[in-house]
Amino acid sequence: MSLPETIDRGLLTAAVVLIVVAGAALLVRIWSGPSMLDRAISLDVGAALIIAGLGAKSAIARDPFYFPIMLVLAFLGFTGSVGIARFIAVRDRPSPKNGAETTGRDDGHHGTGGEAR
Repeated sequence: MSLPETIDRGLLTAAVVLIVVAGAALLVRIWSGPSMLDRAISLDVGAALIIAGLGAKSAIARDPFYFPIMLVLAFLGFTGSVGIARFIAVRDRPSPKNGAETTGRDDGHHGTGGEAR
């Protein structure tokens, strides 16, 4: 093996080790996430780690077979995380504080909105 091939192999090995360590940390985050939104984001990061692992496998094998699979997984991960975040974010929204008047407006104003000051 030449020096560039040795360096390439070492960098790819380091990348795989980092992906595995990130996956372990991700499992801890999914297990202990304080809210469902944290867990949903962790699952999205898990999809990104799977894509990174497939990319590393493709680089080690020097085979572009997994590229279309990576593209499909990226699309599914994006659409899934957007859909989950849209529904969970509404559910996890904190309730208004005591005494705060709510009108359904989301622009920071309180009251009826039709009053001239």
